[in-house]
Amino acid sequence: MSDGPHQRSRHRSLPAGEPERPAVGAPAPRVVFDTEQGQLPLESFAGSMLVVYFFPRAMTPGCTAEACDFRDQHGAFRDAGAVVMAVSPDSPERHARFSARYQLPFYLATDPEGVVADAFGVGVRKVSRGVPQRGVERSTFLIDGRGILVASWRRVRVPGHVGEVLAVVHGRR
Repeated sequence: MSDGPHQRSRHRSLPAGEPERPAVGAPAPRVVFDTEQGQLPLESFAGSMLVVYFFPRAMTPGCTAEACDFRDQHGAFRDAGAVVMAVSPDSPERHARFSARYQLPFYLATDPEGVVADAFGVGVRKVSRGVPQRGVERSTFLIDGRGILVASWRRVRVPGHVGEVLAVVHGRR
């Protein structure tokens, strides 16, 4: 069966207002990241650049490629004074398996209720196989050591993205 114009999509967006999006140059949303290391408020990263990237679901092809790209460049981010925080609606158990399987050296934050995603304006609601679900728009944000949002990438395409983020991080040193 071909994917013609009459083919039904398994996913469709639910009608909703455009999420509030923090502006570059404004303070980043004051959120708390729920990680395996415990709850980490944004303020705990004061003095360091923080790369926050949102991904839809661990262990899927695009999300795995993106995580592995961040893993492979982790040393370069660290050397430039940046910390990497990955956020998804996945459970802590799924994150633990994802991190172990791909040897991810950065933070993974779970956000099943979409509180952090909504604060950054990347939370989406969709219907999958007739069931309403929360999700995230693949996006990345760079926050400076003072808590100011200095760059954002929305509707990210994975190939080449991590290199773009790293270039901006290096330009801000």
